[in-house]
Amino acid sequence: MNSPISRRTVTASLLAGAATLGAAGVAHPAPAAAPARRPGRPHGRPDTPTVVLIHGAFADASSWSGVVERLQRHGHRVLAPALPLRGLASDAAYIRSVLDSVTGPIVLVGHSYGGAVISQAAVDAPQVRALVYIAAFVPEVGESALQLTGKFPGSTLGQATVTQYYPLAGGGQGEELVIEKDLFRKQFAAGVPVRTAQVMAAGQRPITLAALKEPATAAAWKKIPSWYLVATEDRNIPPAAERWMAERARAHTVSVRAPHAVSVSDPGPVTDLILRASRSVRSGH
Repeated sequence: MNSPISRRTVTASLLAGAATLGAAGVAHPAPAAAPARRPGRPHGRPDTPTVVLIHGAFADASSWSGVVERLQRHGHRVLAPALPLRGLASDAAYIRSVLDSVTGPIVLVGHSYGGAVISQAAVDAPQVRALVYIAAFVPEVGESALQLTGKFPGSTLGQATVTQYYPLAGGGQGEELVIEKDLFRKQFAAGVPVRTAQVMAAGQRPITLAALKEPATAAAWKKIPSWYLVATEDRNIPPAAERWMAERARAHTVSVRAPHAVSVSDPGPVTDLILRASRSVRSGH
């Protein structure tokens, strides 16, 4: 990659040359424009899957930044769309539209509530070859995120959130939850640098209470191979619940001593697990 100084030098030389030619009255045909480059996969093999990263509640797509950088260095095309966090069925439908825009195999990754979303969005999506759950919900049909949170003791999320109200399209008000800013780092991102956690708290995305209560209507993990990362210091989803869901899904499982925001605090292990899933897709196992 050229340095800023070399770019300035080249630009200055070109301008000087153009000025000289103009002064001499010499005209030359403009060089043919280079053909437009089609978007493609950087550096990777042709069969390298696209990785689609789905964030969860109280986060946004920037929570994947460290993971995205690492995956791109390994030659992966990566998408990290913003999740509406308005309702499980509608969120899954939106993510399905993203999946349908991708050509080739996909490794679909979900964090937290995003795990419930990918479990529903990937049903009957043949391009999705692997599911990766990062401290995430893996619901059975009929289960909700809120139900799974309470299945085992240990979550302190209820004490850390406050309710906000927003207008519904048809009239009335809906309820959404946010984590209190003063409690955000302890609850969601313990171990993340203070300033980083403060920025995350300021930009956190609320989730509707209805989305957390909405039961799943599909479970793609029953047919698609899965991988799971347990965050052993998680205060949102009890680690015991994470292990239980991973075991039920027969997922390839690793544990990391990390908070719920493990993609921010420990992007390396998160990336490693995704790469394991990707290698499995490429090898056909």
